[in-house]
Amino acid sequence: MIIIVINAIASFVAALVLHELGHYGAARFCGVPIKQAGFGWGPKIFGVRLSQVDCQLRLLPVGAYVQMDIATLQRRPLLQQLFVLGAGIGVNLVLCVLTWGSLFGAFNLALAIGNLIPVYQLDGWKSGMVIVRKMFGRPSPLVEWIFTLGGGAIGLSVLVRAVLNF
Repeated sequence: MIIIVINAIASFVAALVLHELGHYGAARFCGVPIKQAGFGWGPKIFGVRLSQVDCQLRLLPVGAYVQMDIATLQRRPLLQQLFVLGAGIGVNLVLCVLTWGSLFGAFNLALAIGNLIPVYQLDGWKSGMVIVRKMFGRPSPLVEWIFTLGGGAIGLSVLVRAVLNF
């Protein structure tokens, strides 16, 4: 039983970190500076600076992030912005295919699908906002709020459906 728990934790952490490394690599490739990278949420418990990136370990090990220079990212062409924002999902999908049938593969598939849903601050939402702003040629608060609330409704319905099917 303990081996299964260790495998699940290691698989989840690895899938999260590799997802964020996808964003990191794509951002570097497109010339977008990285300010900070971290694992977890909440208060910082450890930090180190590597290659001009502030790397942090936070108290609650339930997520990971790469903080980019958003102003630089927004000046990139639309396809480069979408490439950077979608790179984590792409990494998860490739890893899912390569490790199909394993717990690690299942975590990668779950992260990819979860990040595609346009829920606030996830990759699908960020990509949708980039597309909406490009379509309108400027930020449109009303459309952005409708998109955000719609994404939340989609996310909630997916969660309810998953719970009911469990």
